[in-house]
Amino acid sequence: MAKHQSNSRVQISFDLSLRGRQIGDINVKWSDNRQPLGYYPVPIICLSNGNGPTILLTAGVHGDEFEGPVALMRLVQKLALDEINGRIIILPALNAAAVTASSRVSPVDQLNLNRAFPGDADGSPTQMIAHFVETVLLPECDAVIDLHTGGKASIFAPCVLAQVDPKSPQGTANLALAEAFAAPYLWVVGEKNDNRSLSAAAARQQVSMIAAELGGGGGCDPTMANFTEMAVMRCLNHLGIRADSSGDHVAEMECIKLTETFVSPAVGLFDRHFYIGDKVIAGQFAGWLHFINEPERPSLELKFNTSGIILAHGNRGMVERGDLIANIANLCSVEGIN
Repeated sequence: MAKHQSNSRVQISFDLSLRGRQIGDINVKWSDNRQPLGYYPVPIICLSNGNGPTILLTAGVHGDEFEGPVALMRLVQKLALDEINGRIIILPALNAAAVTASSRVSPVDQLNLNRAFPGDADGSPTQMIAHFVETVLLPECDAVIDLHTGGKASIFAPCVLAQVDPKSPQGTANLALAEAFAAPYLWVVGEKNDNRSLSAAAARQQVSMIAAELGGGGGCDPTMANFTEMAVMRCLNHLGIRADSSGDHVAEMECIKLTETFVSPAVGLFDRHFYIGDKVIAGQFAGWLHFINEPERPSLELKFNTSGIILAHGNRGMVERGDLIANIANLCSVEGIN
């Protein structure tokens, strides 16, 4: 792809155009009490060989989501240059300060990186990183995979998120990449996609993009990390960046659309009675909300408002009013999503 001019203050410690295996930092210059004269480093790895496409692999956009960073660090150790035809840019901890702190948002400026795009070249560190990714890295790429989980606060059924309009070349490419990832669910993102997300940034730059939600809980599930590693490998094979199809398989992927975010109506101890992937119906018992600090107060029986599949649920015992209880999705078709 053609180089794109950017006014970013952020710099990479090596030249992305060079072939070979390079490991370094994205240097985010910022002056505060912790780092008055240096920079906040974001690790970056570039593996380049041959003339194939460029893919950007990101994880750690939220710092309490660890299966993605683990999977990408495994790939850094395993991928050899002689098996690559193209360029793989790996950002295993894009929000590095947040990953170090196990925090969803950056401890430097308290911002959510996935709500910071298109960013600001003259903004705070999170805004500078978002601007750098959108104006410098994305124009270099043919495809992007962004790996997420529910973090400490929630747990998701394994799913891929994508804009999959079959009438557009980008939408078709997104669908093919999602199929190669082979998660159980394809969460179709339409008009309600947040325009401050990395997915929206890729759409603006007309780069094929999928994101993934892969469990959660704030730790690192080995089964989910293994799945994520193999899923990314399948996508590299699909794009022709690797030629090893030994781990590929055809998966039955159900297309879903989010229909309700069910939240807590009050402060209390939530006694959950369902799991991710469960099929529920409107009026079905969801759990008790116990008022543990007011034991004389009767517990509140929560029931589902709509029918569907439990795509995600909250992971907190004590909940506040407005906290996630469950995301409910329904099956849909790819056609006519937007």
